[in-house]
Amino acid sequence: MNPRTWKSITETQQRLLEAAGEVFAEQGFRDARVREICQRAGANVAAVNYHFGDKQRLYAAVMEYAQALALEKYPLIQGESTDVPAADRLRAFIHYVLSSFFDKGAPAWPGKLMAWEMIEPTSALDTVVESIILPMAEELGAIVRELLGTPVSDDLVHHCQISIIGQCLHYRNARPVIQRLFPEQQYSPENIAMMADHITRFSLSALRGLEKNEGDDRVRPESGELSP
Repeated sequence: MNPRTWKSITETQQRLLEAAGEVFAEQGFRDARVREICQRAGANVAAVNYHFGDKQRLYAAVMEYAQALALEKYPLIQGESTDVPAADRLRAFIHYVLSSFFDKGAPAWPGKLMAWEMIEPTSALDTVVESIILPMAEELGAIVRELLGTPVSDDLVHHCQISIIGQCLHYRNARPVIQRLFPEQQYSPENIAMMADHITRFSLSALRGLEKNEGDDRVRPESGELSP
């Protein structure tokens, strides 16, 4: 199903997609049962085959549906004017990512479904990477490269991208632990803005350190310092 047609789906198809999203998010693709999905959707057990073909195609449709929901609420931030300083663009990017993670008004199952994909990836992950993750990675990579300034290797840029996104992901993936360690940690819009500020400052300091060392990210084992 083409993502552009999501708004024209039938009521039954939407119920099946949302019920399937919840079941897949709770149980993973392998353990999810079509009968339970149909029961939650209030549909006949043959409805999945009729509307989607089989369980595999339903799962792929659910992943596309989750993407459509995410893009509708949080359109990709691409092509931002280079007149805006790279540091400000980095902060906007990080705030965008955190806001999409902690949106209290959004259903919880898309995030849980993606967590399953990280543990047990399926062919549907390729579509998600191509349509959402890759464009965002390219945007972040361009910002990082500009902040580093000097000509640097693609490997260094990629490691910096992973480090920045890793900070954002840790706030989400380790949230139960963080809230037990630091009960005062909240996830209101104001707190999300503070998190974005911190991750930005932390990342800018690291990038400036790499820039001073001409992009060399090797570490001396005996000292933990960057190689000259």
